Amino acid sequence: MINAEQVRLTKELFCCINTVCKMQDLPTRYCPEDVEGKWYRFWEEKKLFTASPQSSKKSYCIVIPPPNITGSLHMGHALDETLQDIVIRFKRMQGFNTFWVPGCDHAGIAAENVVERELAKENISKHQLGRERFIGKMWEWKEKHEKKIISELKKLGCSCDWSRFAFTMDEKRSEAVREAFARLFREGYIYRGNYIVNWCPHCQTALSNVEVEYETIEGKLFYINYPLKEGKGQITVATTRPETMLGDTAVAVHPEDKRYRRLAGKKLVLPLVMREIPIVFDERVDPSFGTGAVKVTPAHDVTDFEIGKTHGLSSLVIMDREGKMGQVPQKYRGMDRFKCREAVVEDLRREGYLLKIAPHTHSVGHCYRCGTMIEPYLSTQWFVNIQKLKQPAIKVIKNGALRFLPERWTKIYLDWMNDVRDWCISRQIWWGHPIPVYHCEECEHINVYVKEEVESCHRCGSEKLRKETDVLDTWFSSSLWPMTTLGWPQATAELKTFYPTSTLITGYDIIYFWVSRMIIMGLKLGGDIPFQTVYIHPIIRDNKGRKMSKSEGNVVDPLELIEKFGTDAVRMALAQLNTGTGQDIIFSRDRFEGMRNFSNKIWNASRFVMRSLGDDFKPVDDIYTLSLPLDEKCILREMEGVTKKVTKLLENFQFSEASEVLFRFFWHEFCDWYIELAKWKLRRNCSENFVAKQTLYYVLNRVMRLLHPFMPFITEEIWNYLSSYDGRLSESIVIADWPQANIGKVKKESIEEAKKKYEVIQGARNLRAEWNFSPKQPLDFVVIPASEEEERILTQEKESIASLINAKSLEISRGASATCGFSSQVTTSGTCVYLLLKEIDLQKERVRVEGELSSLDEKLKKLEKKLANHDFVSKASPEAVEKKRATRQEYLKKREKLLEILKIIAVRPPSSGAGDSILSADEGKK
Repeated sequence: MINAEQVRLTKELFCCINTVCKMQDLPTRYCPEDVEGKWYRFWEEKKLFTASPQSSKKSYCIVIPPPNITGSLHMGHALDETLQDIVIRFKRMQGFNTFWVPGCDHAGIAAENVVERELAKENISKHQLGRERFIGKMWEWKEKHEKKIISELKKLGCSCDWSRFAFTMDEKRSEAVREAFARLFREGYIYRGNYIVNWCPHCQTALSNVEVEYETIEGKLFYINYPLKEGKGQITVATTRPETMLGDTAVAVHPEDKRYRRLAGKKLVLPLVMREIPIVFDERVDPSFGTGAVKVTPAHDVTDFEIGKTHGLSSLVIMDREGKMGQVPQKYRGMDRFKCREAVVEDLRREGYLLKIAPHTHSVGHCYRCGTMIEPYLSTQWFVNIQKLKQPAIKVIKNGALRFLPERWTKIYLDWMNDVRDWCISRQIWWGHPIPVYHCEECEHINVYVKEEVESCHRCGSEKLRKETDVLDTWFSSSLWPMTTLGWPQATAELKTFYPTSTLITGYDIIYFWVSRMIIMGLKLGGDIPFQTVYIHPIIRDNKGRKMSKSEGNVVDPLELIEKFGTDAVRMALAQLNTGTGQDIIFSRDRFEGMRNFSNKIWNASRFVMRSLGDDFKPVDDIYTLSLPLDEKCILREMEGVTKKVTKLLENFQFSEASEVLFRFFWHEFCDWYIELAKWKLRRNCSENFVAKQTLYYVLNRVMRLLHPFMPFITEEIWNYLSSYDGRLSESIVIADWPQANIGKVKKESIEEAKKKYEVIQGARNLRAEWNFSPKQPLDFVVIPASEEEERILTQEKESIASLINAKSLEISRGASATCGFSSQVTTSGTCVYLLLKEIDLQKERVRVEGELSSLDEKLKKLEKKLANHDFVSKASPEAVEKKRATRQEYLKKREKLLEILKIIAVRPPSSGAGDSILSADEGKK
């Protein structure tokens, strides 16, 4: 039998062989297309995203805001899903039993509109097909686009548990929706009534208040004279919708309006129709609007409907569902509402009733799906009594059981909940959950069903039943999403383990549509809040600040960005753009290009590290048991600090800040500094060589884990190479442990000491660049430390400093003195770094600098002229203007530096070479 020791030795041998192979095969450049598909298939095959309700680990659950089956994913989805995946991957690595529930929404009105447009291309209407065949077409559309959406989510790297994919109209969800409707109806929270609703003549369905988008338009105010029935005189009313006067049943004025008190009890004659209508006094009338007298059309205005109920007025529905005139004088019947408006105005003018027309700016509701102007419409609909349900949903916010992030959304949520109206949940379309009701034609009883359809009336036993033809609002089924995806109403293991879910991540545009309703339904039907935290992210807009839409032609396809820049770059860019301030995101391709460069930087740095380690490298168990030089102490302390900071930032959903910390640490601290320092040590055959290799491995290992939630593919690829050095690493970075911050292992002072060294190196490099010296040319430097402590540190590090600045000679002494022939830089601590200029050709250098200065002045002149151009500043995108201003500042700084160089050349004595010397302080006095 093979014992444990033989297994261990075999594994180590395999790792060694694997390392050699991988070191030889390591590509010279990073190609996302070669990596992403490979690793996603690996993750799925290993079932690394699958959650278990039987796990003993602490649970963490997110339900995806289900994308609509209307088409492809857009930039909003890309942002939303990226942020969710960052959280899920982070929590998975922290050891949670993570469950990210995927799914799609049937998107009632929107999906039906899309399929209708597709049919229209073939000159087919849904009515020609009939209800059953049209629904069949909808299911075909669903199957096609659901697969496409899943594919796109995987392309984005989403680590969902695909074994539990849900659709809002699949069998399980449909039964849950019927159950929810039945419970709410039986308890009196759902009712049916004849009320004014928001009606879309194009979609031919009712809409809830939150499905109406208001636009400010330049309209007209029509002043119309309504003559008194008896005697002389009239009342002039002002209206924006003269066509609706055909359905007027009164004129209303405010009870305290002195202008109209004398007309109490009088009647008017409705122009064109010649019907008698009363004058009513009602406090809902605004005396400051128009003439203070308003026409009352109860069937076509919300306020008029309420006035009509108060005063017992009849409600005349004068339009049909298409917005065409119906119960009106014959002349106007069949006219579109807007054509009718023109005809009515012309007739009023001709018959002398039209007093005047005035410009009027006002807010008008439009359908959020098709953009059609909404028509207030009296019809029989189904409603949820939100007034009875909303208080618990307000209480959980006020007592802190559920929180919004950023916190400013809490007030917005509460303000809306306090003013919310009852929710119209019936829709007059075909695609959706049928309202589970049969109407008895004998006793008018409403028969609700859940599993089995009704064959006879539950009250009178009659078989004369009429099935409800309306469907439920899409958001009704979506409001149950956190529960139904976990098995509600059955008491499943998933529901017990993962409900309430942990976090909801979504855009602010659906707080009213979805978030508020999930909270209401979760508390009422699920018995608890549906989630503990709601993180609200901004909306992505184009570079002119406009909402992205196909009609504007400014839509950006995230898949195109992925193809061009790679998934990791797209995800990292989206994380950085999501600042958490609540402000909308202005799209910029520059950020995505920058993150592609970052991906390449990660690859090249990782490749350098692994090539440097060698085939026989083995990581030590604890790097802090080694004797660490200053550079290693600094980078390790920085690494531990970054670990602590990123962990805290992700715990608080500060995605942009966390990604920026990682970006800066890896690019600047690790690559620009430590790797450059390590190169010198790796060339030396000493203990520093060994420690440098261990440090390179340790930092790369850790930073890959910290980066993994943001950039899953490249980190998995690099992890695969790293694991060949250490058989103890997990088979995938997906399930690797999240690093713990060993912040106390290295003193904080190590960073400050190392910074003094690095500032000297940077100062020397700046001097070299200013004077146009090649990095390969050895030069003479003098460093005069600001303190004895700094002198000790710099002297101790003198050899590595000299190597990194390519010094021919380097003196570090507080007693040194730099006289003529030097250019200098001063560090933040006051240490002076001097470059000896004895090898400079003054005349040649002066010509070069003056030429550069002249060219720079010409660029500045053109740039300032452009920034002074009002047309450019007003018409260009804010991003473009800001970029020009930033360039101007760079030019000014460079100009200032060139002028300083000319001053140094001007005071330099004509003699050079032997006359330039480095004198001690004492020699200088003599």
